Amino acid sequence: MTDALWYLGRGTGTVAMILLSVVVVLGIGGRSGRAVFGLPRFAVTIVHRNAALLSVVFLAIHVVTLLFDPYAQLNLASLVIPFTTAYRPLWMGLGIVASDLVIAIVVTSLLRHRIGVRAWQAVHWLAYLSWPLAMAHSIGAGTDEHQAWLLIIVAACGLAVAAAGVWRLSGRFLEYVRLERAR
Repeated sequence: MTDALWYLGRGTGTVAMILLSVVVVLGIGGRSGRAVFGLPRFAVTIVHRNAALLSVVFLAIHVVTLLFDPYAQLNLASLVIPFTTAYRPLWMGLGIVASDLVIAIVVTSLLRHRIGVRAWQAVHWLAYLSWPLAMAHSIGAGTDEHQAWLLIIVAACGLAVAAAGVWRLSGRFLEYVRLERAR
Protein backbone atom coordinates (compact mmCIF):
# COMPACT_ATOMS: atom_id res chain seq x y z
CA MET A 1 0.00 0.00 0.00
CA THR A 2 2.85 2.41 0.75
CA ASP A 3 4.22 2.03 -2.78
CA ALA A 4 0.77 2.73 -4.24
CA LEU A 5 0.46 5.93 -2.18
CA TRP A 6 3.94 7.00 -3.22
CA TYR A 7 3.23 6.46 -6.92
CA LEU A 8 -0.17 8.13 -6.66
CA GLY A 9 1.39 11.11 -4.87
CA ARG A 10 4.12 11.47 -7.48
CA GLY A 11 1.75 11.03 -10.42
CA THR A 12 -0.91 13.43 -9.23
CA GLY A 13 1.73 16.02 -8.34
CA THR A 14 3.21 15.80 -11.82
CA VAL A 15 -0.20 16.04 -13.50
CA ALA A 16 -1.11 19.00 -11.27
CA MET A 17 2.12 20.73 -12.33
CA ILE A 18 1.35 20.17 -16.02
CA LEU A 19 -2.22 21.39 -15.60
CA LEU A 20 -1.11 24.48 -13.65
CA SER A 21 1.26 25.30 -16.51
CA VAL A 22 -1.62 24.95 -18.99
CA VAL A 23 -3.74 27.20 -16.77
CA VAL A 24 -1.07 29.92 -16.68
CA VAL A 25 -0.53 29.78 -20.46
CA LEU A 26 -4.28 29.88 -21.16
CA GLY A 27 -4.77 32.65 -18.60
CA ILE A 28 -2.22 34.77 -20.39
CA GLY A 29 -3.68 33.85 -23.77
CA GLY A 30 -7.21 34.65 -22.67
CA ARG A 31 -6.13 38.13 -21.68
CA SER A 32 -4.97 38.89 -25.19
CA GLY A 33 -8.43 39.25 -26.68
CA ARG A 34 -7.39 37.11 -29.63
CA ALA A 35 -8.02 33.55 -30.65
CA VAL A 36 -5.36 31.34 -29.05
CA PHE A 37 -4.41 27.90 -30.36
CA GLY A 38 -7.19 28.28 -32.90
CA LEU A 39 -9.81 28.64 -30.15
CA PRO A 40 -12.03 31.71 -29.82
CA ARG A 41 -11.59 33.74 -26.65
CA PHE A 42 -14.67 32.30 -24.91
CA ALA A 43 -13.38 28.76 -25.50
CA VAL A 44 -9.96 29.68 -24.11
CA THR A 45 -11.72 30.98 -20.98
CA ILE A 46 -13.74 27.77 -20.60
CA VAL A 47 -10.70 25.53 -21.07
CA HIS A 48 -8.70 27.75 -18.68
CA ARG A 49 -11.39 27.45 -15.99
CA ASN A 50 -11.84 23.70 -16.43
CA ALA A 51 -8.09 23.03 -16.46
CA ALA A 52 -7.81 25.10 -13.27
CA LEU A 53 -10.52 23.05 -11.57
CA LEU A 54 -8.93 19.81 -12.72
CA SER A 55 -5.52 20.97 -11.48
CA VAL A 56 -7.02 21.67 -8.05
CA VAL A 57 -8.50 18.15 -7.99
CA PHE A 58 -5.11 16.63 -8.79
CA LEU A 59 -3.42 18.91 -6.25
CA ALA A 60 -5.90 17.82 -3.57
CA ILE A 61 -5.31 14.14 -4.37
CA HIS A 62 -1.55 14.80 -4.28
CA VAL A 63 -1.74 16.42 -0.86
CA VAL A 64 -4.16 13.92 0.69
CA THR A 65 -2.19 10.98 -0.67
CA LEU A 66 1.02 12.29 0.86
CA LEU A 67 -0.77 12.93 4.14
CA PHE A 68 -1.27 9.16 4.43
CA ASP A 69 2.14 8.20 3.05
CA PRO A 70 4.33 7.16 6.01
CA TYR A 71 7.54 8.19 4.23
CA ALA A 72 6.53 11.85 3.87
CA GLN A 73 5.48 12.06 7.54
CA LEU A 74 3.09 14.97 7.03
CA ASN A 75 0.33 16.12 9.35
CA LEU A 76 -2.57 18.52 8.86
CA ALA A 77 -0.71 21.51 10.29
CA SER A 78 2.32 20.96 8.06
CA LEU A 79 0.05 20.96 5.01
CA VAL A 80 -0.90 24.60 5.51
CA ILE A 81 2.00 26.05 7.52
CA PRO A 82 5.04 26.33 5.24
CA PHE A 83 8.53 25.15 6.15
CA THR A 84 7.42 23.01 9.12
CA THR A 85 7.83 19.54 7.62
CA ALA A 86 10.58 17.17 8.68
CA TYR A 87 11.06 16.00 5.09
CA ARG A 88 12.90 18.55 2.90
CA PRO A 89 11.40 21.59 4.67
CA LEU A 90 12.51 24.20 2.11
CA TRP A 91 11.15 22.38 -0.93
CA MET A 92 8.01 21.21 0.84
CA GLY A 93 7.52 24.75 2.17
CA LEU A 94 7.63 26.18 -1.34
CA GLY A 95 4.98 23.69 -2.41
CA ILE A 96 2.83 24.53 0.60
CA VAL A 97 3.09 28.27 -0.12
CA ALA A 98 2.14 27.56 -3.75
CA SER A 99 -0.85 25.47 -2.69
CA ASP A 100 -1.93 28.13 -0.16
CA LEU A 101 -1.83 30.69 -2.97
CA VAL A 102 -3.85 28.36 -5.22
CA ILE A 103 -6.42 28.01 -2.43
CA ALA A 104 -6.64 31.83 -2.20
CA ILE A 105 -7.14 32.04 -5.97
CA VAL A 106 -9.87 29.38 -5.90
CA VAL A 107 -11.71 30.93 -2.94
CA THR A 108 -11.67 34.42 -4.45
CA SER A 109 -12.73 33.01 -7.82
CA LEU A 110 -15.72 31.38 -6.17
CA LEU A 111 -16.51 34.68 -4.42
CA ARG A 112 -15.71 36.86 -7.43
CA HIS A 113 -19.22 38.32 -7.67
CA ARG A 114 -19.26 39.18 -3.97
CA ILE A 115 -15.76 40.68 -3.60
CA GLY A 116 -15.63 42.55 -6.89
CA VAL A 117 -13.48 42.24 -9.96
CA ARG A 118 -10.60 44.40 -8.67
CA ALA A 119 -10.11 42.34 -5.50
CA TRP A 120 -10.40 39.13 -7.52
CA GLN A 121 -7.82 40.37 -10.04
CA ALA A 122 -5.41 41.39 -7.28
CA VAL A 123 -5.51 37.90 -5.77
CA HIS A 124 -5.50 36.26 -9.20
CA TRP A 125 -2.10 37.83 -9.89
CA LEU A 126 -0.77 35.42 -7.25
CA ALA A 127 -0.84 32.76 -9.97
CA TYR A 128 2.34 34.32 -11.29
CA LEU A 129 3.97 33.64 -7.92
CA SER A 130 2.43 30.24 -7.23
CA TRP A 131 3.57 28.70 -10.51
CA PRO A 132 7.37 29.08 -10.02
CA LEU A 133 7.03 28.01 -6.38
CA ALA A 134 5.19 24.87 -7.49
CA MET A 135 7.84 24.21 -10.12
CA ALA A 136 10.64 24.56 -7.55
CA HIS A 137 8.74 22.21 -5.24
CA SER A 138 8.39 19.69 -8.08
CA ILE A 139 12.11 19.68 -8.69
CA GLY A 140 13.35 19.78 -5.11
CA ALA A 141 10.80 17.89 -2.99
CA GLY A 142 10.34 14.75 -4.99
CA THR A 143 12.44 11.67 -5.32
CA ASP A 144 12.53 12.03 -9.10
CA GLU A 145 14.45 15.31 -9.32
CA HIS A 146 17.21 13.72 -11.42
CA GLN A 147 14.97 11.58 -13.61
CA ALA A 148 15.01 12.51 -17.29
CA TRP A 149 11.25 12.21 -17.67
CA LEU A 150 10.59 14.75 -14.90
CA LEU A 151 13.24 17.15 -16.18
CA ILE A 152 11.71 16.99 -19.67
CA ILE A 153 8.24 17.72 -18.29
CA VAL A 154 9.56 20.59 -16.13
CA ALA A 155 11.48 22.01 -19.11
CA ALA A 156 8.43 21.78 -21.39
CA CYS A 157 6.22 23.46 -18.79
CA GLY A 158 8.85 26.12 -18.18
CA LEU A 159 9.28 26.84 -21.89
CA ALA A 160 5.53 27.09 -22.43
CA VAL A 161 5.02 29.53 -19.57
CA ALA A 162 8.14 31.52 -20.50
CA ALA A 163 6.97 31.81 -24.12
CA ALA A 164 3.54 32.98 -22.95
CA GLY A 165 5.21 35.45 -20.58
CA VAL A 166 7.44 36.86 -23.33
CA TRP A 167 4.39 37.20 -25.58
CA ARG A 168 2.49 38.93 -22.74
CA LEU A 169 5.27 41.50 -22.32
CA SER A 170 5.75 42.06 -26.05
CA GLY A 171 4.25 44.82 -28.11
CA ARG A 172 2.34 42.21 -30.15
CA PHE A 173 0.17 41.27 -27.17
CA LEU A 174 -3.21 42.93 -27.63
CA GLU A 175 -4.91 43.04 -24.26
CA TYR A 176 -8.66 42.52 -24.03
CA VAL A 177 -9.03 45.55 -21.75
CA ARG A 178 -7.52 47.80 -24.40
CA LEU A 179 -9.96 46.39 -26.94
CA GLU A 180 -12.92 47.17 -24.66
CA ARG A 181 -11.72 50.71 -23.94
CA ALA A 182 -11.27 51.42 -27.65
CA ARG A 183 -14.93 50.62 -28.37
